[in-house]
Amino acid sequence: MDSKLRRAPDAEWVLMFRLGLSRKRIAELVGAEPATVGYHLVIARRQDPGLEAEHLASARTKSRRSPVDLARMQEIISWVTDEGRFPRDRSGDKGERSMARWLSARRREAAEGTLDPAYNQGLAHVPGWTGTHREMADEARWHDRLAELAAFLEEGHDWPRHHHYDSEREHTLGVWIHTQRYKRRRGDLEPVKVNLLDTTVPAWQTGRTRGRPPRR
Repeated sequence: MDSKLRRAPDAEWVLMFRLGLSRKRIAELVGAEPATVGYHLVIARRQDPGLEAEHLASARTKSRRSPVDLARMQEIISWVTDEGRFPRDRSGDKGERSMARWLSARRREAAEGTLDPAYNQGLAHVPGWTGTHREMADEARWHDRLAELAAFLEEGHDWPRHHHYDSEREHTLGVWIHTQRYKRRRGDLEPVKVNLLDTTVPAWQTGRTRGRPPRR
């Protein structure tokens, strides 16, 4: 029977959902559009308020991940730990873009309540991995600024100023590094970022020394 002609909610689809399958997976198995399956499930939830809870419980009780899947997760966790940041979907590196897409899919599953238990347990060791798109963008921007600051210094410039600056580029970097120093003094800067600053731009906490009046 054409899926569009099925009487909603379809009992078979509801059973699969109750057993923990996602809307997308059900659609793949029955050859229907995800939106059609979603329509049936909306009606089913209205008729059975406890359906969603049963679905979530079933989705969490059994891992369907293969050893290869779990190895991929561990690879990404190790990468994030070593790099001190999350992979970017616009990176010039193909492997990093692939990891970013993988994490994006897991975030979506977590938001939908369908994240595999094995993934949930493993990724729990990566603080902030479920962050919002805005948080991810802020994180990526932080690392971009660090790279820009390193390039600025390598060109022979002194530390950028946030006052009395010579260019907008210097102003942008000056405001950024001033903010990092302020957060560091307050104890609000994450240790991993402190380490990255120490490694990439040593003496960042001291800053500009040229032109300072001698101490008395």
